Amino acid sequence: MAAGRFTIPSEENFVAETARIGKLWGADAIRNADGTQLDEDVLALGKKIYSAYFPTRGHNEFISKRMNQTPQIYLLSQRVLAEKDTVSIPFMQCFYEEQLQANQDANPKRYWEVIDRTTGEVVDPANWEADFTLQVVKISEAIPMHEYTVTFLAYIIWDPVQMYNHLTNDWGDKEHEIPFDIRNPETQKFVMDTFRQWLKDNPQTDVVRFTTFFYQFTLVFDQKHREKIVDWFGYAATVSPEALQEFERVNGYRIRPEDFVNGGTYNSTFCIPTKPQRDWIDFVSDFVHENIKTMVDETHKSGKEAMMFLGDQWLGTEPYLTGFEKLSLDAVVGSIGDGTTTRMISDIPGVKYTEGRFLPYFFPDTFYEGNDPSIEALDNWRKARRAILRSPIARMGYGGYLSLAAKFPKFVDTVSAIANEFRDIHQQTNSEPAQGFLNIAIVNCWGKMRSWQAFTVAHALPNKYNHSYYGILEALSGMRVNVRFISFEDLLEHGIAADVDVLINAGPYNTAFTGGDIWDDSRLVSIIRSWVRSGGAFVGVGQPASSERPGRFFQLADILGVDQERFHTLSVDKYFPPVTTSHFITADLGEEAVIDFGEPVPNTYPISEDTVLIRAEDGQVQLAANDFGKGRGVYISGLPYSAANARLLERILFFAANKENQYALWSSSNPNCEIAEFVAAQRYCVINNTENPQSTVVNLPGGRQEEFNLPGSGIAWRNI
Repeated sequence: MAAGRFTIPSEENFVAETARIGKLWGADAIRNADGTQLDEDVLALGKKIYSAYFPTRGHNEFISKRMNQTPQIYLLSQRVLAEKDTVSIPFMQCFYEEQLQANQDANPKRYWEVIDRTTGEVVDPANWEADFTLQVVKISEAIPMHEYTVTFLAYIIWDPVQMYNHLTNDWGDKEHEIPFDIRNPETQKFVMDTFRQWLKDNPQTDVVRFTTFFYQFTLVFDQKHREKIVDWFGYAATVSPEALQEFERVNGYRIRPEDFVNGGTYNSTFCIPTKPQRDWIDFVSDFVHENIKTMVDETHKSGKEAMMFLGDQWLGTEPYLTGFEKLSLDAVVGSIGDGTTTRMISDIPGVKYTEGRFLPYFFPDTFYEGNDPSIEALDNWRKARRAILRSPIARMGYGGYLSLAAKFPKFVDTVSAIANEFRDIHQQTNSEPAQGFLNIAIVNCWGKMRSWQAFTVAHALPNKYNHSYYGILEALSGMRVNVRFISFEDLLEHGIAADVDVLINAGPYNTAFTGGDIWDDSRLVSIIRSWVRSGGAFVGVGQPASSERPGRFFQLADILGVDQERFHTLSVDKYFPPVTTSHFITADLGEEAVIDFGEPVPNTYPISEDTVLIRAEDGQVQLAANDFGKGRGVYISGLPYSAANARLLERILFFAANKENQYALWSSSNPNCEIAEFVAAQRYCVINNTENPQSTVVNLPGGRQEEFNLPGSGIAWRNI
């Protein structure tokens, strides 16, 4: 098998093994791991050299003398109950003091905010004082039995990513790297001058791997060194007095501390975005883009490629945000956690190529005696492979410490097989994406900006509260459909594009994903109704199109055939028609298939006896279909990812789009196996998404069928 398309990590004093394993894996590029450098002998191996570059850390000699130029974050204290007319709030309680330090330099009366959480009112600054010796805010004229909080500015004095790596790898007394904020002109000049010098000092570097740029996503630890707040999209750590003042000058209004912490939600992507939040994202992104462009241009002047890591200090660099394509970055690399994160990377516009960093990371939390890391490697590969067939990344690789991985020969052999298969996919398909048969649009508040990022909490880590929705993206990531993300504003302004087959709205009530008060705009309801009535398809999941309006909770219940009882219409009887025992949606799942509808959505009911109930248990609807004019609606209560659930969703989409007659072609009889057709290459493949052997029958053009017997994780190629 030809070599290439593979980046291997290396480290000091590991030349011979790097050469040996690099040959096994077909590596054509070498990168240094975090906290390590590449030896001269490694540089001489003739591989393309990636050098990780951290623009805002790794220079303690500079920043330790300017600790007021570190990044800052708005933090919310614990709620404290006032039992009399005075109360003290220990603002640093529950935060990790080796990571965070309250800002004593900027006037708290101007930049902090004390709020009576019982009334929601801001406390007059004249009625509180900050005591930095005791690290408390003392409130006078408090109202007994009311809860109070303080939102305060804190310096980030330990880079969160280096800190995470430090704690995970038990680096002991290794120096804590202090981050710095380029909002300060002195620091900005230092960053740019240092980078220009680094380019001169590292002629051997071919690719500058920026990890990442300037502002860390919200990653806050508690006093027990545990993760306390993790928001991959959180902008809480992009603030400073200078930035706040500049924002006010540019936007004409003053943004509040509460606009960052939002009652303790820290504006997670589940929160419906506010105007200040959107304005701040644009404000930070404009600043970040300007400075990224400077560094990218300097990189190109030196004859090197500029690659951005999708993560860490990536705030303001979001690749689906307007303007990203103007940065002239050559590539984006990101961590591959599953199919969804693969698509988040592979679909990025405006770069020459994308690269995936596969799991497991070569860290001691996985590579320890008695563990078999190859199990995770194959599981990660199977999840990613589905998505790669639909939208290929150009390169793959791994991260961490190769010296750890080298101790596990089975893992080394497993990666060899994965790398060869990855290259073979490109060779078999000429790197084209597989054919999509339906066009799916997912509508929410964020739209294109959060493509493949909806329902994400931390990277590829759905929890019990969102796995019912994240599973939709995971299923779609490797499905034979084309997916786009649109916002409610897009829909109101432009309507629904003529080529869209199915519109999906999914999520819990009053979130950015279902829209909340956006449904009070009657135009939105009318646009979707008109489109479906004319032959479109609407699929709602969870509490879709939901709004607390009298008499109806799902504002498109007439399309879905289902609504949810909110205890206001208990006096209105509900009648459930019989559950159908035979339907296209569930036709080929097999008796052994277990459909998991996730967290229950209680008290859902059919609004008419014409609604087709496909699954209704415990007095609520899990799955239903409804005709609406020439179009169709389908309701699902939830859909965590599994092979059976992915098959269920695929059949739902073809049914909703009135294209059941097109479903059989290029389908697999076994939900654990999927098919990808490559038109230009005149090839198709069948993949086994499990670790166990699977058999399946494939339906081919002209009524032909072919049976496949695939080993665990197997793939088979045929000519069309």
